[in-house]
Amino acid sequence: MKKWLLGFAALIASSSALALTPWQKIDHPVSGTAQAVGGFANGCIIGAHPLPLNSPDYQVMRTDQRRYFGHPDLLAFIQRLSSQANQKALGTVLIGDMAMPAGGRFSSGHASHQSGLDVDIWLQLPRQRWSAQQLLKPQPIDLVSGDGKQVVDRQWQPQIESLIKMAAQDSEVTRIFVNPAIKQRLCQDAGADRGWLHKVRPWFGHRAHMHVRLRCPAGSLECLDQDAPPVGDGCGAELASWFKPHQPNANPVKKEPPPLPPTCQALLDSHFANR
Repeated sequence: MKKWLLGFAALIASSSALALTPWQKIDHPVSGTAQAVGGFANGCIIGAHPLPLNSPDYQVMRTDQRRYFGHPDLLAFIQRLSSQANQKALGTVLIGDMAMPAGGRFSSGHASHQSGLDVDIWLQLPRQRWSAQQLLKPQPIDLVSGDGKQVVDRQWQPQIESLIKMAAQDSEVTRIFVNPAIKQRLCQDAGADRGWLHKVRPWFGHRAHMHVRLRCPAGSLECLDQDAPPVGDGCGAELASWFKPHQPNANPVKKEPPPLPPTCQALLDSHFANR
């Protein structure tokens, strides 16, 4: 019986390894001057830096997954935002997924986060720093009601809006994705100061975190930026459309991932040829 269990465990481990994308098998950054390459959902990064794990202003979750790499611009943003949050006594900023050591595609969990310019920041700001165990197995707080139409009042804190607003006002940030219900709450509470709201984009999921995206850095000549968000605060008909019933596609077509940018493909080819 014991031999059967060991064999079954080995089979499961083997299946998990087969499910990994090539990018998940690269455990160190690619040497070179830092460059974000390609698009946010089809790219890679050369010269990624690891986010320092010890900071008085933030804590990094699930470090065992090694998703705390990014372009230096992303690291500088995280440190800048966390310092501002600390100065305003908002609480400790919790950092989720960034990118893998060479960026690239995940097997699950993210379509983007590939070029080292995206970071997930949780929408809770603990007053006391979390233990190592809490950071390895963090418990998200779902801020959105079960029907997806509104924020749960008892879970919402003014500090959350302050954190999102500070991030949106950063000149390097181009988009922040949050759940439509969270965007709706921000629209309701913003008052007359609404210039930052157009960067905050509704997207399904994102019930416990915001996904922050930076612009392509200077010097990253192969980086592909998105078009700028539409003008206006995005709080009218555009936002209302997210709350209308959506009919699922009865015959979804599975799309093959697009070809990698040539530099990213060459990076992969070189890495595995030298092993």
